[in-house]
Amino acid sequence: MMLRKRFIGLFVLAILFASCGNNNRTGNEEKTLDSADQKQVASASQKKTILFFGTSLTAGYGLDPTEAFPALIQNRIDSLNLPYTVINGGLSGETSAGGKGRIDWLLKQPIDIFVLELGANDGLRGLPVKQTTKNLQDIIDAVKAKYPNVKMVLAGMQMPPSMGARYANDFKNIFPDLAKKNNMALIPFLLDKVGGIPKLNQEDGIHPTAEGDKILAENVWVVLKPLL
Repeated sequence: MMLRKRFIGLFVLAILFASCGNNNRTGNEEKTLDSADQKQVASASQKKTILFFGTSLTAGYGLDPTEAFPALIQNRIDSLNLPYTVINGGLSGETSAGGKGRIDWLLKQPIDIFVLELGANDGLRGLPVKQTTKNLQDIIDAVKAKYPNVKMVLAGMQMPPSMGARYANDFKNIFPDLAKKNNMALIPFLLDKVGGIPKLNQEDGIHPTAEGDKILAENVWVVLKPLL
């Protein structure tokens, strides 16, 4: 009888140990899942940010947001599994002065690459070149002050001869001069192979079509890719 009770006691203990073992395995599995979740969160936080800051050309005026060149750049980045998120900070009608007043708000979020596309509306309004240059420099200074390690790209723009040969030439020189002064990568002319070509522009003759924006994306990508 004593042996039977002792056997039953040992059997109960064995069940309890087995139960504890199962509980420990469940706990380990939960820890493993927690770790996986943490890795996903960490991976998301490790993504770097590219801010495109500009005019309606950046915003994709007249196009679906997915057709604007910053969105096309994001698609290219995703296809290459690069850890970057693109932010489209384009605003239709934006001047260099307007951008200067708006930049601090966008700098509230950390950025790693800054692509500056401003000045076109200044040129179309015939604003003084010195004024545009100063505003762009102030924007560049603000970005550098907030994020000293940021990589910077400047999108060049040109004016038609109808604005006057001297003005067009002085305006064109704004961008290479600023890029050199601030050690920025330069897109020589954002609208290269698009500007002045009717089939690649909307009815206003200024804003690219979806096909035109694909070319803009290529113009940008050639300069941006080495910085990624």
